[in-house]
Parts: sequence; C-alpha cells; structure tokens
Amino acid sequence: MRAPELTGEGWLNTGGRRITLAELRGRVVLLDFWTSGCINCLHVLDELRPLEAEFADVLVTIGVHSPKFLHEGEAASIEAAVRRYEVHHPVLNDPGMALWSQYAVRAWPTLVVIDPEGYVVHVAAGEGHGEALRRVIADLVAKHEAKGTLRRGGSPYVPVEEQAGELRFPSKAVTTDGGRVLVADTGHHSIVEFASDGETVIRRFGSGKRGDQDGPFDIAAFAEPSGIALLPGEIARRVGYHAVVADSAGHRLRGLDLTTGEVTTVAGTGNQWRDGTDTGRALDIDLTSPWDVVWWPPAGGVVVAMAGNHTLSVFDPASGTIRRFAGTTVEGLRDGDVHEAFFAQTSGLAVDGDKLWLADAETSALRWIEPDGESFTVRTAVGVDLFSFGHTDGPAEKALLQHPLGVAALADGRIAVADTYNGAVRAYDPATRRVTTLATGLAEPQGLLVHDGRLLVVESAGNRVAPLSGDEATTVTGDAHAVRRPPTVLATGDVEFSVVFTPPPGEKLDDRYGPSTRLEISASPPELLAEGGGIGTDLTRRIRFAEGVTEGVLQVVAQAASCDDGGEHPACRITRQDWGVPVRFETGGERALSLVMAGEPKEPVAGQ
Repeated sequence: MRAPELTGEGWLNTGGRRITLAELRGRVVLLDFWTSGCINCLHVLDELRPLEAEFADVLVTIGVHSPKFLHEGEAASIEAAVRRYEVHHPVLNDPGMALWSQYAVRAWPTLVVIDPEGYVVHVAAGEGHGEALRRVIADLVAKHEAKGTLRRGGSPYVPVEEQAGELRFPSKAVTTDGGRVLVADTGHHSIVEFASDGETVIRRFGSGKRGDQDGPFDIAAFAEPSGIALLPGEIARRVGYHAVVADSAGHRLRGLDLTTGEVTTVAGTGNQWRDGTDTGRALDIDLTSPWDVVWWPPAGGVVVAMAGNHTLSVFDPASGTIRRFAGTTVEGLRDGDVHEAFFAQTSGLAVDGDKLWLADAETSALRWIEPDGESFTVRTAVGVDLFSFGHTDGPAEKALLQHPLGVAALADGRIAVADTYNGAVRAYDPATRRVTTLATGLAEPQGLLVHDGRLLVVESAGNRVAPLSGDEATTVTGDAHAVRRPPTVLATGDVEFSVVFTPPPGEKLDDRYGPSTRLEISASPPELLAEGGGIGTDLTRRIRFAEGVTEGVLQVVAQAASCDDGGEHPACRITRQDWGVPVRFETGGERALSLVMAGEPKEPVAGQ
C-alpha cells in the first residue's frame, strides 16, 4: 500500500518548510498520529525518544497532530504543546483530520511505519510498542540496505529557539502550613518554593534536568512533576517528608522534606504500569502518569489520579503501600460504586469535607466521590461522555466544559474548575447545581489554589501563577461541540469484528500458560449491542447491533502476550489497547470492522 502524501495546514520544527514523502524516499518514516491532551500520546513521545536516537541516521519521525478538542487544533496550542513536551521531530498540523482519514486511523495514538520505498508496512495503535517498533525498523534497515534502497544521513528537524523564564509550563500549586507556595514547574522538571507573596523564590527542588535522581534539593531530578499534596503534621513527622509530588512522566511519587530539602522516591519503580497488580508495597508497584495528588482521610491516605490508566489509587505513607481505589482502567464516564465506575484521564483533585472532587479531562467532566456505607460512590456534576464539550453555563445538566485539568474548593461552598481548553475558570455551586464563569482569556489554566483568601490560577501556557482578577460570576452561553473524529459507517445487524495483532520480527505469541490474547467489547449506550459483548480470548468475533439504534460508541479493549522466539529465558511483553470507536448505521454500511493493534493493516488506506 503506497503511503498517501503528507498534507495539512502547517509545519512545526522544520523552520516553516513543507516536507514531502518523496524527499524522504530512502529513509524509514514513522508517522505518529497524536493529540496534545491524550495521555497515551504523551507516553508514546517518551517511547519514541530512544528509537530516534538509535536510528538517527535512517529514521525520520513525523508527528501528525490530529486534534480531539477544538483548542488542540489551534496553532498556538500546538506550538505550546511541542515545546512543553520537548518534541524534537517535525510536526504536521492536521486540524481537519484529513490525513487521519487518509490513513484510516481510528485511535490516538496510532503509529504508521513507511518503508524506504514509500509503502505502509506496519501500523500500531496505542502505546507500549517501543520494542516492537525497534525490531520492525531494524528489520527494514537490514532488508533495504541489502537491496540498496536505504539512504542515510540528514534530518528535516529544525529546533525552535526557547525563551528563558522563571516558570516553564507550570501545572499545580499548594500552600504550605507556613504560608509559602509550592509550584510544580513542570517544564523545568522542578518544584519552586515561593514566599507567601507568591513572587519571591526561596529555592528550587530539582536541578532542572529531566531525570529520577533522589537527594538534596539542588541535585534531585524530576520528570514533568505535576500535583503536590501536603501531609498532615503527624504523618509528616513519622515518615520524614512533608509533601508528596506526582512525578508524572517519571511514573513515581516523590517525597519532599521541606526542612532539609531532601527529595526521595516514595512510590513507583520508574517503569510504566502496563498490566497486572497495582496494589502492594509502594516502591515495588509500577505507576502510570500520576497527575495529581491530595490527602483525603476517608480513603486512608493520599489519593493519586492515575491518569495513565484512568484509575485512582491510594498511597499510605505510614505503611508504604499503595492500592487501587477506583476505576476499572476502561476510559469513559460511568457513575456508581468506585470499583465499577469509569474515569477518563483524571487530572485534578480537591477535597471539600467528606467529598473528593475531580476533573476528568477526556470526558470534560466535573465529578465527585463520597463515602457510601462500607464503600464509596462516584457521581457526576457536569459532563456527558467522551465526545461532548463546549463552554456553556447554567443548569449543571446542560453545562459544558472543555478538557478541564484542575479543581479547588472555595470558601463559599462552590467548586472552582480550571477549564483548561476554554481558557477559563468556572464555578459549580452544589447547592443550586448551576455553573458560572469566573474568568476567561487565560492561557491554559491547569491548577487552582486558594491562598491567603485569594484564588490563584496556574496559567500553564502563560508561564505564571497569578490571582484571579475580579470575582464577579458571569453566564456564558456557547455552542455545544462534539469530537470531530469521523464515525465508522456500519450496516445494522451482524458485523464480523476482528483485532489485528502480529508479533514483531523475532517474537511469537505466548500461549505457554493459556490463551495469549484477550478481547473485551462493550458499548455506549449499552443497548447498542444486542449480541457479542463481554470478554473472550479470540481476537475475532461476530457482533450484532440492535435495531433502531442509529449511532453510538463501540468500546473495545484488546490484549496480546508475546515473547522472544527462542532462547533459554525469552523476554515477554504485553500489548494492550483500548478503542472508543464512534459508529453510525446506514443501509449499505460495512459488515466487517477490523482494528489494528499491531501489524500490517488488512484494509487499504483511503484512496488506495
């Protein structure tokens, strides 16, 4: 299948120059279809870094930014994201998702490998494909070097000049017991301690270099730190540190001793959680992008927003243990008991009495958790599903947010929301169940902090922490929007469904202990599926859609285990991907649906 030419509305990291596949002939090209608010996409950026270094003279990586939300499609937003996440390869802006459609992409992120002769040879959806891609690329290099079709050297990447500043894409902030302000200076990989005025820098925790080093404040290293939680005094004295930091890209929790300046790792191995246990001794458990943290006594410790797998955990500093508290790892919006609820990239936490408030970014939702007998219940104040967003105030059931990342409890009982992609601060009143707007025109607010009677806003893209100007609530009646991902048009009734998974060169499916694959299918609304839902071990299945339902979302979770083919102690890997596929039913629609988890696509890309 010949790869479609690269088309879009502008290039970044190329010095403004347009790149064509024709000029890249002879190189291996890796297209990364991503969007800046997708946590799995951010994981892939880290997975690609070692590949880009290893194959620097033969591999060209190109990010294709196909936005989910309106804000993500704005040029300034993409430029900020490329700097924030230290993307060191060309990026093509695909705001209308035209190239996404040309390549028949159905999930963020999706990786497409194009060989030196310009043909699509491998597709992988989701994250965790680093080693598989290394093998695919190495195999292509060997084959095309032998054929004489490989070209080495040269790179189209042109770095963007950075401007120095005190803060670089900060995300969260808290006030210490002594009245000082701790700010997660995410882009500088450090924590800044300000005096009570919020302006005078006392010290920095972190050298400013991305890393995982423990030790004194000026030597320690973080990797995109985000949320910060203060521990109660008694607990802090027992464990020897005062604050817990969600070290998001390092997949760790770090402890800060505000007396000595010492930084220690208190949870996480540094490896990203893929599957298996997430409960046990905290230093033995893999975490996945902890984004925010807060001390909440009803849960028995520090609640951790595990954005990477759409769950919440509880870290107990006293016992040094961590356990899953809420969520199933399925991305979505479902209320009820915490063990059965669905979350979607929870990114902000705040406590108000016996309620834990949270911002679920991917469902543009404000939700809360409260004790309920011997368990806890999840409820939604604002939010609809994975695909609906906007800027609309009024009754909560009609209000809309756009990818909120922060929350704070105000003294008057309202809950403030950092409505990040709307550039606004919103307020939800639990008493009246109404939403208002407190401020607009902000540069991607990600954190909120009540400090000395004022509400401070962490403006991430504005590189500052500033008090909210004015406190008058207004009502905004904006348009409702939906994610612009093109739906898959299917026929009503029976559909042959399959997930493609082909182990990379040198690997085989691992069936030593039973079936090597797993497939789970559900739908939103649930009545969309008449037959074929549930869990099974085959990656192919006949499913039947209910009559009378015209559209919905097919939710798919697939998993495959593979190991090195040969050797006494083969290395094994789990590949896992979940999709939310919008579907629409029409006469003459397709009666087969195939999703590629990893391997060569069975269906041609559009126009081929």
